[in-house]
Amino acid sequence: MSEFSLFPIVFYLLAAVTVVSALGVALSNNIFYSAIALMGTLIGMAGMYLMLAADFVAVVQIFVYVGGILVLTLFAINLTSRIGDVSVSNRSIGRLPALGLLGVAAVVMLRAVVGGGWNLVDVGAAVPTIASLGNAFLTDYILPFELASLVLLAALVGAVVLSRKELKEEHG
Repeated sequence: MSEFSLFPIVFYLLAAVTVVSALGVALSNNIFYSAIALMGTLIGMAGMYLMLAADFVAVVQIFVYVGGILVLTLFAINLTSRIGDVSVSNRSIGRLPALGLLGVAAVVMLRAVVGGGWNLVDVGAAVPTIASLGNAFLTDYILPFELASLVLLAALVGAVVLSRKELKEEHG
């Protein structure tokens, strides 16, 4: 008797959420709803990374893209006056070339899936990657890691100095 696995169910659920959210990004007329749908797409991809045992990439996906870039985009949308009033008036102008390109891409992908030699092997248990990345950063790659932190620190101090200078010029 075969063992029941939740892996395919979770995979197809995450794939459906990701694809439906991506369609929401592309087909929505409201820029705010497109940004919210982008959040669903990015979180779905983070779930896919977790299923591939790429836990570090999944966490970076959530922190950088969802937590940083998407929040910045939502702030920009909300703080820009009347951006919600913008409507795309001529959406049908590129449909024929887009459908042609979509057809070519579909044929190429279908040929790759059907013609590819898919060798299934048992990869064993998934091993977390964060510990090995931490060890690499603190042993073999300590110098580039520290140099990157110094460059980021210099950029932060430079941004503070520039913003303080602008404040002095406005009030002085």
